[in-house]
Amino acid sequence: MPNTLNPLELIARRWQPSARFVRRAALATVVMAVVIVVAGGAVRLSQSGLGCSTWPRCTPDSLTPTAAMGINGKIEFANRLLTYVLCAFIGLFIVAARARTPRRRSLTRLGWAQFWGVMGNAVVGGITVLTGLNPYIVSAHFLLAAGLLTIAVVSWRRACEGDDAPRDVVARPVRQLAWLLLAATGVLILIGTVVTGTGPHAGDAEKVHRIPLNWQEVTQLHVDFVYIVCGLTVALWFTLRAVKAPAASRRAVLELFGCLLLQGAIGYVQYFLGLPEIVIGLHMLGSALVWIAVLRVVLALRDRGPLADAPAPAGEHESLPAQSAGAPAGSL
Repeated sequence: MPNTLNPLELIARRWQPSARFVRRAALATVVMAVVIVVAGGAVRLSQSGLGCSTWPRCTPDSLTPTAAMGINGKIEFANRLLTYVLCAFIGLFIVAARARTPRRRSLTRLGWAQFWGVMGNAVVGGITVLTGLNPYIVSAHFLLAAGLLTIAVVSWRRACEGDDAPRDVVARPVRQLAWLLLAATGVLILIGTVVTGTGPHAGDAEKVHRIPLNWQEVTQLHVDFVYIVCGLTVALWFTLRAVKAPAASRRAVLELFGCLLLQGAIGYVQYFLGLPEIVIGLHMLGSALVWIAVLRVVLALRDRGPLADAPAPAGEHESLPAQSAGAPAGSL
């Protein structure tokens, strides 16, 4: 009985993507994960959270928004359609990673983890609508999107490096400081979702339940953690400089610090201008960029060796000129 090949194996036999293509496909999933975060913010800030009154259909009688629903229905439905675009990019990454030789199971697993993350967050998004924009579910929806972004960034990094066992490029205490920075940034983003859940932008023009906390007090806590994260970032940079860490590691920390400064400036602008929607949208974009930057810092403190070269197609070696008798194999 002949063996049945699955579609990915059939593609792998007929297509050999370059390592550069796989890296770009991985980067595209990162970009789309950021777009999803920003698009979700646009839905909320345009008061389109309940633009579609139910889920998975837009209305009980229609899959798509009707003319009577106006612009809010179109915005919410467009956000739902972006999920399919994201899945398409993730699918491209999975196919490219599977077709690449030598096969790297870690990349395909990360690709599938992204796919199931999207599916899970789509369900949470539906629950968000069905619960009338419950602020706790809305916060969970955003945090799951941050989780998806995390997997995408790790996938991008793995597509740029080899499969050797991870080797630390700095001492363990330095890596622990980086992990502390990562944890503090995660808490900072978590508190930011609470600020949003207590603030005035509920996501819909109708009265929507808010988290019963003092908005200004939560905002102050958020600001306090900004200073903590900035302090840890500066401390890590000086530490890396003192131990003569690789330039790439120090550069990643500087990029993070630049993102933090920009994000802090946007935060103060939105606070003193009374929370204008466009500035809040930029702040959400900034939060995604800060998270990407801190992940890159942690990932830059270990090395997994160079990428393995793809084997030459059959028959290629026969077409090469004959080597001299004393030349070692593979010296050309």
